[in-house]
Amino acid sequence: MKLEGRNALVTGASRGIGRGCAIEMAREGANVAINYRSHPEEAEAAAEEARSFGVKAITIQADVSDQESVEAAVAKVAEEFGSLDLFVSNSAYSDRELILEADMEGFKRTIDVTMWGAFFGVRAAAGQMTKQGKGGSIVVISSPHAVIAIPTSAAYNMAKAAIDHMARTAAIELAQHKIRVNTVHPGWIDTPGERKFFTDEQLQAGAENIPWKRLGSPNEVGKLVAFLSSSDADYMTGGTTTIDGGISLPWWSNRAEGAQ
Repeated sequence: MKLEGRNALVTGASRGIGRGCAIEMAREGANVAINYRSHPEEAEAAAEEARSFGVKAITIQADVSDQESVEAAVAKVAEEFGSLDLFVSNSAYSDRELILEADMEGFKRTIDVTMWGAFFGVRAAAGQMTKQGKGGSIVVISSPHAVIAIPTSAAYNMAKAAIDHMARTAAIELAQHKIRVNTVHPGWIDTPGERKFFTDEQLQAGAENIPWKRLGSPNEVGKLVAFLSSSDADYMTGGTTTIDGGISLPWWSNRAEGAQ
């Protein structure tokens, strides 16, 4: 029970990686607030699963691209649980189009949710933690897209690169308050969001090209986030941890050239 007695807020937690983070943090004893935008039934199902571990769990509807909504969500967690000790910025949005053909509405939505949403969340959570004066942990779910220029993903690539640097800056500024900030780079994870771009058959075929020969699971990412949020990771701040089955290794990027 690494997180017993701690209170956490996870954005975009009704499904996918966010849900995996919320469940694994609850498994380790944290009370969890599950943020969602448009999947209330799934958010409540996640909260019910979290409660099965004997912790408190609430759901909070908020669009993370709206600063006031994010600040209200943080305030609600502090009011309901008594404090906010742990924050996980997970919400993201992505359309996949070539730069020359990109629909600007979707492009801007990707930036608003993925970049500004992360910033609003980190800022609000850090503000609450600073007021409490007890320190805390912030984990930003980023992506290998932050460092790999994947075609058709310009907006997402840009946003993830931005939040990586934002998280490092926050780590420097918040160290004096004993608030740790770390970033996680999940690779190809089996989530509902992947089915926006790929069929089950395509995902299975793609998994064969990953060095570890399978997609990752949301709960595997959640276990890493739970560790980073715990006192076991007390000396870790400003770092990036990759959990991707080896997909970011040079072998992957050079495979077409027959690298061994």
